[in-house]
Amino acid sequence: MMLAGSDIAKTTTHKVVLPFYIYAALAFVVSAVLLLASSHAFSGHYFQPKILAVTHAMALGWGTMIILGASHQLLPVLTGGKLYSPSLAYLSFIFSGTGIPLLVWAFYIFDMHWPAQYGAVLVNTGVLLYLINVGASIDQSRHGNVHATFIFTAGVWLFITTAVGGFLVFNFTAHILPENSLHYLSLHAHIGIAGWFLLLVIGVGSRLIPMFLISKFNHPGMLWWMYFLINGGLVIFLILFLLPFPSFTYLFPAALVAAALVLFGAYCRHAYRQRIRKQVDGQMKISLLSVLMMIVPMVFLFTIIAVLLLSGASTSLVLAYGFTIFFGWLTALILGMTFKTLPFIVWNKTYHAKAGLGKTPHPKDLFSSRMFNGMAFSYLAGFVCFAVGILAGNTLITQAGAVLLLCSAVLYSGNVFKIFFHKATVK
Repeated sequence: MMLAGSDIAKTTTHKVVLPFYIYAALAFVVSAVLLLASSHAFSGHYFQPKILAVTHAMALGWGTMIILGASHQLLPVLTGGKLYSPSLAYLSFIFSGTGIPLLVWAFYIFDMHWPAQYGAVLVNTGVLLYLINVGASIDQSRHGNVHATFIFTAGVWLFITTAVGGFLVFNFTAHILPENSLHYLSLHAHIGIAGWFLLLVIGVGSRLIPMFLISKFNHPGMLWWMYFLINGGLVIFLILFLLPFPSFTYLFPAALVAAALVLFGAYCRHAYRQRIRKQVDGQMKISLLSVLMMIVPMVFLFTIIAVLLLSGASTSLVLAYGFTIFFGWLTALILGMTFKTLPFIVWNKTYHAKAGLGKTPHPKDLFSSRMFNGMAFSYLAGFVCFAVGILAGNTLITQAGAVLLLCSAVLYSGNVFKIFFHKATVK
């Protein structure tokens, strides 16, 4: 395991990375609280203020912020160089971290004036600074590879996503677009889901999963196929949306993305089978489970398209689709990978200068296994419970699921802070 950790330990300073992890942990708790307070809303239409608030708290505060931090840490591992500018990383954190609460609050109270508009501008500024930093880091390293290409392209899609989101926010009051903001919601959501989250998860996951499994498997050709399938699907989706085309034509870009997911599953399976370390820990089990969980939203997506062709949109299916993305595979991957990367970052910060002076704890000793197991159990139970509640239209079931997810978020955050405040102990 130390072989895997050594690559992470020698990269970007912890001062850049740790604020993103802490912010994301707090955002996860806030998102779970909002989910519990808004669980009744999931029995209605998906375009509601409280659902928009939960979605953006999860997508931006939880998913995006921790991915920004992790990619700052991992980019030097992937390119063999250094992060171009820690200062840009700090500024990205400040702008994004300030803008996200404004946006979430604006959606919750549905005030599309200054809170939402200032929030959108700040988030877009933070994302642009991140994209510049990533591009400059890859350029100066002159050692770009398929993983770095995934990260940069995902960053481009992220900026497009937040830019479209910014236009939608201003469109509520200024009417700058031909249609109302609800018309463009699917465009905004799918650019972010497939272009930002999926590309980034595959680009980084295809490096981290074999690394932490200590696997010999490496197949850049498969990754390039995934890259072109996802981006091709996104471009076709944009064309179909903007022209527009009949609903059945959306099956084609969805099939391309589904094919990329099948390839990613096969990639992870090969990495698992060729691993050197035969015993797989709990963190990796959750991370690998997240790969399987990618199937769930794709099933919902194809079902939604089929229902649209036959009888019109089903709000419960749309809500379940979004929930299984943000609280499903994305959250499962983060829960697993946090406790593979963060302990190494803090261990390196704390014990790098003390190596060889005595016996130091293992990175896995920096967090509580009992809290981790409790987090995993409450997460899986809460995820299944809430998803069933959405489909059944039962508020009591969704509330029970939300309580379990809140327990998972609290245990996750408690463990993150336990690592963060770890004090050196050398024997």
